[in-house]
Amino acid sequence: MRQFIKISLITLLIGGTFLFWKTVTSLAPVPETLSVADSTIQKVQILDRHGTPLIITYQNEWNIHDYVPLHEIPELLQQIFILAEDKRFFEHHGPDWQARWHALWQNLKSLEVVRGASTMSEQTVRILHPRPRTFWSRWLEGFEATRLEARFSKADILEFYLNQVPYFSQRRGVVQAARHYFDRDLETLNIKEMMALAVLVRAPTRLDLRRGTEEIKTPIARLAERLLALNIITKADYKRILTVPLHLHEPPLPVQATHFVNYIYTSHPAQHLQSKGRLYSTLNNSIQTAVQQILDQRVQELRRKNVNHGAVLVVDHQTNEVLAWVNVGQPSLDKPGSQIDAVITPRQPGSALKPFLYALALEKGWTAATLINDAPLSAAVGTGLHSYRNYSRHYYGQLRLRDALGNSLNTPAIRTIQFVGVDTFLARLHLLGLSSLTAHSDYYGDGLALGNGGVILLELVQAYTTLANKGIFRPLKVLRDAPSFHSKRVFSPEITSIIADILSDPDARHLEFGRGLRFPIQTAVKTGTSTDYRDAWSIGFNHHYTVGVWLGNLDQKPMSHVSGAYGPALVLRAVFAELNRYEETKPLYLSPQLVKRNICRTTGQRATPDCPSRIEWFIAGNEPSEKGKTTDHIIAPSHFKQPLYLKQPNPGLQLAMDPRIPDEYEAYALTLSDMSLESDSIEWLIDGEVVGTSVEPQFLWSITQGTHLAQARVWFLDEDEPLITHDVQFHVK
Repeated sequence: MRQFIKISLITLLIGGTFLFWKTVTSLAPVPETLSVADSTIQKVQILDRHGTPLIITYQNEWNIHDYVPLHEIPELLQQIFILAEDKRFFEHHGPDWQARWHALWQNLKSLEVVRGASTMSEQTVRILHPRPRTFWSRWLEGFEATRLEARFSKADILEFYLNQVPYFSQRRGVVQAARHYFDRDLETLNIKEMMALAVLVRAPTRLDLRRGTEEIKTPIARLAERLLALNIITKADYKRILTVPLHLHEPPLPVQATHFVNYIYTSHPAQHLQSKGRLYSTLNNSIQTAVQQILDQRVQELRRKNVNHGAVLVVDHQTNEVLAWVNVGQPSLDKPGSQIDAVITPRQPGSALKPFLYALALEKGWTAATLINDAPLSAAVGTGLHSYRNYSRHYYGQLRLRDALGNSLNTPAIRTIQFVGVDTFLARLHLLGLSSLTAHSDYYGDGLALGNGGVILLELVQAYTTLANKGIFRPLKVLRDAPSFHSKRVFSPEITSIIADILSDPDARHLEFGRGLRFPIQTAVKTGTSTDYRDAWSIGFNHHYTVGVWLGNLDQKPMSHVSGAYGPALVLRAVFAELNRYEETKPLYLSPQLVKRNICRTTGQRATPDCPSRIEWFIAGNEPSEKGKTTDHIIAPSHFKQPLYLKQPNPGLQLAMDPRIPDEYEAYALTLSDMSLESDSIEWLIDGEVVGTSVEPQFLWSITQGTHLAQARVWFLDEDEPLITHDVQFHVK
């Protein structure tokens, strides 16, 4: 017997020693702080410029975004939690041994865990150090809870617990749970909703209210009886708790800006953001909401014309901050195309690039009064011809640059890009941030003047802010505290002033647009429409804001005759009306270095008594002279930037005579590459024979069937020898 007792004591001693060693080595360290402010961020929360959340994320390990101090949590909610989870919370020092022994006895009788009896301090330990739910875990949690309470006050532990206790759907803490189930802040919860939050922590998955509210009725009723017995609630409260059902509500985001948030996440990786879980964007929630309503309403009105998608970008060009980033509707798997962000989807801009083309022409010596021929124009495409035409199919002859740009005429734009050069124009567009135009200039050709390359709304609006900012390019900002990028000058203030003045001049666009596109405050406006009405654009800026609007279909289907002036222009006007509601009215910037002259509307020269006149602005030194001639220079052969050649016909061109037209009336325009050429005379040769002469760099030749060689001899004043182009072979069938 003694031997048995001795062996038993030794065994107990060894077992106790092992248990002590195992316990000590298994205990998790007590945290230095219960603050989660410096915890690792998996996904930051994006806020608008005033702190309104644009997205709610639950991917972080801790509740960082909805943490509230204990004094802001209603006292009644604290009482309910303490009664439901740990009624002797303020009496014990970690574990509640009385409740533990009672729970242990019940579990032993049932041979399974039927009751936990964990205190809130022990649950806090479990939140800090998750373990499998075993007897060993419960053993360790008791000691760890004791150590936790030795370091932190009851208030600290209760605050951490109420902010980090886990709920279903990755929610943590009572704030997130209240919003998830009831769309309420804590101070607006009724007693039954507070009780539901307390009961849910016992089994967040099984009792999840989104699966039904029947199963939670019984535990709420038992908790209500205890609250009534302690006079925490009245009999009237008790009756309401038992009879009034829980009303669940889906919590909508305060601001609909999903695409904007996604853009920030992808363009500004989280590892580069020193945000401590929150990131302030430049978005203005009130402007975003107002513009969203305007766009959705306009697209709904245009559904009958097969318009299903659209986007609006609003920028404060004084700071270059994005204030609104709007797509039609809310992204949804049930809505085709809604997952695509139209703000950053390349589309053809149509005429929306023309202001930059004419700005470059002004830089190269043209003026707003320079005459450009608006007449039918064809260009070689492969072995055929492409005919350029205006939107209205009308041609107006010799027009001033102001009218050509204001009315967005196509053939003057083609003649302008031929003067400027496609390479030069494309390079300038790249300086303006239009990096979507990735192809070589040969790919676009002269059609770049008419917007045959895809651009994104974000870059297009950014380019227009350069016109609004006196020719200085600055990248757009989407983060409020992001460092400013280096700016660069792309155009002079004088050139951008003239372009802005043209785009804000209703008189300059009356030929094609009539009395449309009028704004109550001076606003520079440009529209664009791509081929077959697949894209409709309207871009504008006033003294403070730049706004871009796109309408179309993301599946590339054409709209039903919806142009930039008809569809998005109304959105643009409504958005500016909203932006100007509380703004002081100001005119667009006009450089004081410009020279004002009275010119003849028809000739672009100094005004005379016998012609209609108007005021025009000129860069100093480039205004019409007193004698009535402009300062445009004659381009001599030695000044050519590129060799002179025949633009029409192009090598290998194949023409077909029309059997419906008498042969003597069929003609083809032989054309030189430089339409601004001024010469003494030009001789046009077919198969080595002179078929005609002209002063203009174009000649109508009466065509004949066969294979031919075309050439031109250009004679200049004070030159003894002509400039002769290379011969071009073409065919007439």
